[in-house]
Amino acid sequence: MKLIVGLGNIGTEYEDTRHNIGFIAIDKIINNLNNYTTINKPLFKGTLFKNGDFLFLKPSTYMNLSGESVGAVKNFYKVENENIIVIHDDLDLKLGALKFKRGGGHGGHNGLKSIDSHIGNDYNRIRIGIGRPEDKSKVVDFVLGKFQAEEIDKLSPTLENVQKAIFDWDEKTASKYSLKG
Repeated sequence: MKLIVGLGNIGTEYEDTRHNIGFIAIDKIINNLNNYTTINKPLFKGTLFKNGDFLFLKPSTYMNLSGESVGAVKNFYKVENENIIVIHDDLDLKLGALKFKRGGGHGGHNGLKSIDSHIGNDYNRIRIGIGRPEDKSKVVDFVLGKFQAEEIDKLSPTLENVQKAIFDWDEKTASKYSLKG
């Protein structure tokens, strides 16, 4: 069983924001699947979709508490950290860049920080570049800002590669699907 987690914030005010790229990726994958089941258990603190041996999770705890949801699903389904993939935004990568990583620090990302505190940090990550504002004082507004139409167009191949990588996950994933943006 693989657990794929898309990080984001719930609520219409956060739809299509840079910080919600994980939710956007999960939605795209689910929309492309022919067959899935939606599992709604209050214990999971999120929306969970199942397709074969894949679980797709969108935590409903808000970003800063994502670990509560991930930990609950991990424990319920007894998923090992090596089979957990977290999709999240990355300010340090150019818009559309795509990188893969196993373990490591949270880099100040509050969603990762929460997950680390609940399950440790030895899980897989898909980092999607959202770029960075020139003025560092505007990071919060930038991250919580909505993507522009041209940015969404630039992200289309990135999101396609995310889906391909998830269903073709192995030790060569990074070399096959990484993008520079």
